[in-house]
Amino acid sequence: MRIGIFGGTFDPPHLGHLILAMEACDQLKLDRLLWMLTPAPPHKRSHVITPVEIRLEMLKLAVAHDRCFEISTLEMERPAPQYAVDTIHELHNHFPNAILIYLMGGDSLRDLPDWHQPKELVDFADEIGVMHRPGDSIEAEELERRLPGLTKKLVFVDAPLLEISSSQIRSRFFQNKAVKYYLTPEVYAYILSKHLYEGKKVK
Repeated sequence: MRIGIFGGTFDPPHLGHLILAMEACDQLKLDRLLWMLTPAPPHKRSHVITPVEIRLEMLKLAVAHDRCFEISTLEMERPAPQYAVDTIHELHNHFPNAILIYLMGGDSLRDLPDWHQPKELVDFADEIGVMHRPGDSIEAEELERRLPGLTKKLVFVDAPLLEISSSQIRSRFFQNKAVKYYLTPEVYAYILSKHLYEGKKVK
């Protein structure tokens, strides 16, 4: 079984996330894609983040219609900080016979040597799937020098260039700008019903 791990705060989950997840499932021939909801990412400690229970409800609405998608609450069940290396180690215990593919963007790949225990993360992952957008450049030799064994585990997902981000969507809600078609109808309706992102400046 091939299982992809797609981590994030998903505040909120949007169409860009869904398109990237769909492409990963298709191009990497995944049997399952785990949406790994991160309660309090270490690199966003200074940011105001929507409570994880609300983000979980939005994520359930966003991914409900695709059988490849599954939500994992594994990181919600651990105390902060939640590190990717610990997550993938736990997943190996849960799925000992599976091939685990940790998914990330090109910017995250460039920053990977500065992550918590990056060499162990590379060792634990069977493959590292990189969402490769048009125009992205990867300094493979430098990454390999800093993290030996990384390049042989890289697999690339050709992803469309989508200028959609959760912070942009939060900002548009705050500014009362049109945002309806950046989200699934269910997530958009949920945000309106809960009055989310109103009066909150974006960091």
